[in-house]
Amino acid sequence: MKSPLAVRVPEELSARVPAEQRGPGLDRDDVRLLVSRGTEVSHHGFAELPGLLRAGDLLVVNTSPTLAAAVDGRVGHARVVAHFSTRGDDGRWAVELREPDGRGTTRARAEGQGMAGRDCGGLAGTKVRLPGGARLVLEEPLSARGERLWWARVSGAEVPALLREHGRPIRYSYTERDQPLSVYQTVFALPYADGTGSAEMPSAGRPFTARLVAELVSRGVQFAPVTLHTGVASAESHEPPYPERFAVPEASARLINAVRAGDGRVVAVGTTAVRAVESAAGADGVVRARAGWTGLVVTPERGVRVVDGLLTGLHEPEASHLLMLEAVAG
Repeated sequence: MKSPLAVRVPEELSARVPAEQRGPGLDRDDVRLLVSRGTEVSHHGFAELPGLLRAGDLLVVNTSPTLAAAVDGRVGHARVVAHFSTRGDDGRWAVELREPDGRGTTRARAEGQGMAGRDCGGLAGTKVRLPGGARLVLEEPLSARGERLWWARVSGAEVPALLREHGRPIRYSYTERDQPLSVYQTVFALPYADGTGSAEMPSAGRPFTARLVAELVSRGVQFAPVTLHTGVASAESHEPPYPERFAVPEASARLINAVRAGDGRVVAVGTTAVRAVESAAGADGVVRARAGWTGLVVTPERGVRVVDGLLTGLHEPEASHLLMLEAVAG
């Protein structure tokens, strides 16, 4: 039986270049916005968002900055690209080793094979030479579900400094060319003292501009900042999201609860914001300040306890995020 999530996304809908680079006078909010209200669907420009919300509504936004998480390296004589995904509590990093594809992007290593022809069972102990004399050693798989992501220990450099000096944003095959890190930052991104952030941009927040935020505030729309540092995604339909580090501050928890107690709507900007606030909500729907790791997967069966709406981009067919979208929008 075909999965209802096995949809086809036309190639022409992929954002090969940022909206502001498609022509003179364009800005980040010059993208399309489809609005679903039950069985009713309407089409808009993103800049029309203030007219679609009302005073008292609340937008929950992710303040995680995007890291320059791709670093070139070598395993023996073979070129590799290390994608730094998530920092663990013990100082190790979850990484994915990929191969350059000759087009400025990367591809997964051949199935069943490690780098330089080693089988996956022999990946433990693999040493990767990184720029500036740093080294990375694979220690163990992040999960028993697969061997795409590994816990690795880095020596010879602090990872945040390594990424700042030698990293670049993770780029995928549908994009047209390399872009500076600033292109991958949202208007909500904040630097963190420990250098942590997201391996991939919390992209639902990208169309917001300072001008649009100011207009929303002037109309009485409120903002609640939360943090969820995203790891390296996978297009594999069978792979649920890995645990990610998140934080919901006390002020945001109070604001969310106050809006829910009144007539306002809580709209999450991105699946990351949903995962954060739903992880901080009790069975009674009350949000409490919380920080740590979340492995929550929001499905139609689990449902949502806090959010009334979700602002999100396109997702890969059969991705687990589509289950979240179904849970919110039906």
